[in-house]
Amino acid sequence: MSKETKTNSEGIYDAKVLGKPKMLVLGIQHMFAMFGATVLVPMITGLDTATTLLMAGLGTLFFHLVTKGKVPAFLGSSFAFLGGYAAVKSFAQKGDDPLKMLPYACLGVACAGLVYLILALLIKLVGVNKVMKFFPPVVTGPIIMAIGLSLAPSALNNCASSWPIAIVALAIVIIFNIWGKGMAKIVPIILGVLGAYIVALVLGNICGIESMKIDFSSVQNILNNIGDGKIYGEGGLICLPIFGDKTVFGGIDWSKSDLIVSSIVAIVPIALATMMEHIGDICAIGSTCGKNYIKDPGLHRTLVGDGIATSFASIFGGPANTTYGENTGVLALSKVYDPKVIRIAAYFAICISFFPIVSACISTIPTAVIGGISFVLYGMISAIGVRNVVESKVDFTKSRNLIIAAVILVCALGIKYSSGMGADLANSIDGAVKFSVFGVDISLSALAVASIAGIVLNAILPGKDYDFSEENPPKDNGANLEI
Repeated sequence: MSKETKTNSEGIYDAKVLGKPKMLVLGIQHMFAMFGATVLVPMITGLDTATTLLMAGLGTLFFHLVTKGKVPAFLGSSFAFLGGYAAVKSFAQKGDDPLKMLPYACLGVACAGLVYLILALLIKLVGVNKVMKFFPPVVTGPIIMAIGLSLAPSALNNCASSWPIAIVALAIVIIFNIWGKGMAKIVPIILGVLGAYIVALVLGNICGIESMKIDFSSVQNILNNIGDGKIYGEGGLICLPIFGDKTVFGGIDWSKSDLIVSSIVAIVPIALATMMEHIGDICAIGSTCGKNYIKDPGLHRTLVGDGIATSFASIFGGPANTTYGENTGVLALSKVYDPKVIRIAAYFAICISFFPIVSACISTIPTAVIGGISFVLYGMISAIGVRNVVESKVDFTKSRNLIIAAVILVCALGIKYSSGMGADLANSIDGAVKFSVFGVDISLSALAVASIAGIVLNAILPGKDYDFSEENPPKDNGANLEI
């Protein structure tokens, strides 16, 4: 079948013509795109990886249910709350295990998810136009840029573990996306992962280059357990991802009201940043797919889906969910926009969560491979913000617009990496704005501060030149991410 019968006039692939086998492969590609970042959050925070994958899959399916199956978005672990988890873990008494504070942090994240519902209700009551005037491109653009730029060090740190392997992964993605034919052009990420993995296996495990060796110890441990007859339970063949003492219900001492309130107050403000990220992502997905998701199914529906998915995941011990820019990048690369592909990825994530051996095998992917892939995808997130301000023709000859963008970028990046704001790059601790209210310590992440500053400055400075229209939302809130 010729390419002309597979694509429309704009080169967008028809999922129905591709067929179920290729759709399954595309779903696996989306799973690979989200996997590295999704499991990285529990690795950093101490949350359970299997629970994270289960909640990401269930959260994505719930999101699609609420949005009538129209928005091709995947919900994975949010990095925005990492500072919040770290802040709550610091509440642990001297000598206590900081990981015991995680259920309290999860309670705070669950409450943050409910803030989405408040914004969704406002949109439903007063209309999206009146709400969106607080989120013009001069605010959303720099914030989305900052999201991508703040992730860039993570990609480079992963690449640094083995630059040759990272470059191989990056090169394969670029080569197949530009010069690939047929299916190879649609799945460059999977090809990049597989190609770089094979190179690492040959050079590291066979030729003995230490920096490129793949660690199979986690897989071997599970195989040993299975060989010893362990079928059910952690480290066995099949494992229930949810564990009682790691959930809000099983891990919180409800008599410690001060700790509960402190955890909630420390984390809920981060929702301001994640809601901004959500709005930017929905506009980006809409621009990439050429559809107006702000109007249909409506921003209030996408917020409800994301917010409840976040609260649900947190209650059961998983990290906050968020719409994933990585998967938006995959949509642009593959030009297959059918939401069914995303749901396939969600089903795979759910299945993997019950089988530790599968998760362990995928976790053997070298960090350098993830770094090489992230090198492209994280940059695409920033590209969303760049196109946001360029194509919406934000007038930077106006001092108000320059000031808003400048304050957002300096707050988001400066606070995050400033040692004067408590950042400790060696130990992956981000800077934050910390203060006390009535004896309760509050910690605002850099992105939360940037979001608040941008919204407030845009509201009070004269000379607004942005008018949001539900009928024709700015395409420039997204980006054509094809490379």
